[in-house]
Amino acid sequence: MTTAAPTPRFTHPAARGACPFAPPPAYQQAQQEEPISRVSLWDGTPSWFLTRYDDIKTVLADPRFSSDANRPGFPFISAGARQLSAGQTTFIRMDDPEHAHQRRMLTGEFMIKKVEALRPEIQRIADRLLDDMTAGRTEADLVRDFALPLPSLVICLLLGVPYEDHAFFQECSRVLLRRDSPPEDVDAAQKRLADYLVALTETKRTAPDDGILSRLAERGELTTEEIGAMGRLLLIAGHETTANMTALSVLALLRNPAQLDHLRAHPESVPGAVEELLRYLTIVHSGLTRVATEDVEVGGVTIRAGEGVICMVSTANRDAAHFPGGDELDLTRDARRHLAFGFGPHQCLGQPLARLELQIALDTVLRRLPGLRLAVPFEDVPFRGEMLVYGLHELPVTW
Repeated sequence: MTTAAPTPRFTHPAARGACPFAPPPAYQQAQQEEPISRVSLWDGTPSWFLTRYDDIKTVLADPRFSSDANRPGFPFISAGARQLSAGQTTFIRMDDPEHAHQRRMLTGEFMIKKVEALRPEIQRIADRLLDDMTAGRTEADLVRDFALPLPSLVICLLLGVPYEDHAFFQECSRVLLRRDSPPEDVDAAQKRLADYLVALTETKRTAPDDGILSRLAERGELTTEEIGAMGRLLLIAGHETTANMTALSVLALLRNPAQLDHLRAHPESVPGAVEELLRYLTIVHSGLTRVATEDVEVGGVTIRAGEGVICMVSTANRDAAHFPGGDELDLTRDARRHLAFGFGPHQCLGQPLARLELQIALDTVLRRLPGLRLAVPFEDVPFRGEMLVYGLHELPVTW
């Protein structure tokens, strides 16, 4: 059993390698040589760095590893991430029972049966976006014209947020999710978005609608500020993650023509393909962060109380012990055990919606644009390496 904290192996985040879909080589090497290692964060703070599937699953399910960013020793990926945690706390940065109490208020909103009832409306939105994108054109930016507006429209519909304000909240999201955003910019963007959602929530109290914000206000269990914070979490997560997964998935398929041909020949396999793409791409490239509340042994290593832990789900999802040949995209693989949505009590609440949106988005694009291809060299596609949620800034395509 290891008890002494070793010298940091490298600084996190590490430099990316030749393949933009893969985790940095330093992370993959750590998984092979030292799956529970020590890293140095942006400010020199040391943290434990986990890369192996079994260890990460253990930590994410163990209540002795806290999600509370206010606990001493909690690891922050950047100065902006630390500043973001200084705002109104949401349930993803709470431990039980507070976490479970707030999460239960939303569980019914994202149950599979209720989400599935949205399929016709999401399909209409996807078709309308592609109608507009292809009208009189043979070239477009798939991010701007399809991948980003699709989940933005859906989450606005669910929350009761006016979509005409999308430019505002998308700009706030970009500031909040950039690793290099100065803390003062994060603070300002967070305040602007909070003020907007608090004001919107106030209107719901006097003029309720069928959106989630309105229903939360009607419950009377949360303050307006707490509802605003919950709305901020859902609004950002609800469009950023699915938008980037959609664009990255299309690009990954274009780079793997045999897989693309298979999917076109077997459209019934889209749900399984989505799971493999979630595994292969795993857009939370910065990892899931926790702090130990007491001494815990994980994989033969003792993690002391007050020590931070970063769980690299991106490398876990390529762990050969669970996903043989995991560095390759294989749409015939059963990838349902992936950790792209996390694991344990903090597993992503909105994953049924994300899955449905991705299934509809990919099926619609591939069915309606059989000649889809890149409009620029692959090397010129701008990846979002500076963001906490990985993805693409643009995806120029033609058909």
